[in-house]
Amino acid sequence: MRDTSKRQEKVPVDQPFNFAENANWRIFRIMAEFVEGFEFLAPLRKEVTFFGSARLEEHDRWYKEAQKLGRLLGEHGFTVITGGGPGIMEAGNRGAYDAGAESIGLDIELPEKQRRNPYVKRGIGFHYFFTRKVMLSASAQAYIFFPGGLGTLDEFFEMTTLIQTRKMEPVPIVCVGQEFWGPLDEWIRGVMLGKYETISPEDRNIYDIVNSAEAAFELIKDSKERKYF
Repeated sequence: MRDTSKRQEKVPVDQPFNFAENANWRIFRIMAEFVEGFEFLAPLRKEVTFFGSARLEEHDRWYKEAQKLGRLLGEHGFTVITGGGPGIMEAGNRGAYDAGAESIGLDIELPEKQRRNPYVKRGIGFHYFFTRKVMLSASAQAYIFFPGGLGTLDEFFEMTTLIQTRKMEPVPIVCVGQEFWGPLDEWIRGVMLGKYETISPEDRNIYDIVNSAEAAFELIKDSKERKYF
């Protein structure tokens, strides 16, 4: 969470906070991020977006699988898009970079440190998490989810919800790592679908779970490009 204490101290105590002025400034900044983001993405082709933990390091199995998948995709003419940071994002970009393919990073601007990994060939930074999140899900023809944290789960459920509600056409959503995703899938099947019936049986078919880069690639390789949702 961004520390706003210093910014707040700059406002004199006897000076009222101008909500309208600050709101208008933020609206224009948000609009600018959307415009710049979509303009940045527009020329790209055959995009596949990677999601996953920023905490997994080079020696981790899933880092290696993400790097392998990025390379496989790059060798077959795909563009790899990630959040531009470390961990799984770095691994996906690294694989695409090694293959000489488009390696794209949509990173977040943080005050503490630079988060763009060295394997991003072209990148763009965002101030707001929600504008970046829209760009990560805007136009890819497949979405790959490696083991991750709360942000990865947030993105997973958003993408599946967009397809469930038909706000987005069905595209491959591939979860890599049976050990990580299997328990969640069991809960979705047993609790959401089985016990409470809060989803329909076909909703479980929105995503697939595999255990290797090669298996993920098989589900992605024949996917088709799509327009922005």
